[in-house]
Amino acid sequence: MIELKNVNKSFGSKKVINNLDLVIPDGQILAIVGPSGGGKTTLLRTLAGLETTDSGTFLLDGEPFDPTSSKEQEQVVGVVFQDFQLFPHLSVLDNITIGPRLVLKQDKETYTNKAQHLASLLGIEELLSNYPYQLSGGQKQRLAIARAMAMNPKVLAYDEPTSALDPALRQQVASLILELKADGVTQIVVTHDLVFAEEIGDHVLKVEPIK
Repeated sequence: MIELKNVNKSFGSKKVINNLDLVIPDGQILAIVGPSGGGKTTLLRTLAGLETTDSGTFLLDGEPFDPTSSKEQEQVVGVVFQDFQLFPHLSVLDNITIGPRLVLKQDKETYTNKAQHLASLLGIEELLSNYPYQLSGGQKQRLAIARAMAMNPKVLAYDEPTSALDPALRQQVASLILELKADGVTQIVVTHDLVFAEEIGDHVLKVEPIK
């Protein structure tokens, strides 16, 4: 379980997160929904250690942790970015295994087996030798999820996973997130789509710009 207590974040004189208290139970989905400027992505980035907070406490299973200094081997939050940030010159397999190979220092058998398991789980096992330019938008998203999960994060987070998707793909994303929940994956979903948030979230946090 992840807890946030009295978290604050400002950019200059602009307050973005104000005394936020939040609990993310294991195996559940937290959907964070609201308009642009409400602090959704900033909250996600602070959890992932990509932004520092001005004040507040982060707890993992009751123990304090600093997202910005957590070792990669103990990654707490893995993020699937809106633009996926795949490596275009690497195959699907190499995109999944680059983190475990270079950062976690896993042996080839370990990281290859994990990649094949994740690819099978996410329905891209037939695409391991392909390159990102050969994939559809939905396949790229599944690859980005596999790459994030390969780093063994405690929580998987998504930044606007349904942005610009047609209704059929949107439903595929919802189904995938719920399938991962069934496998016990704790997830955070940042979205502007309230209907989608209520469809997949165990808890929905509605945020608004601070005036």
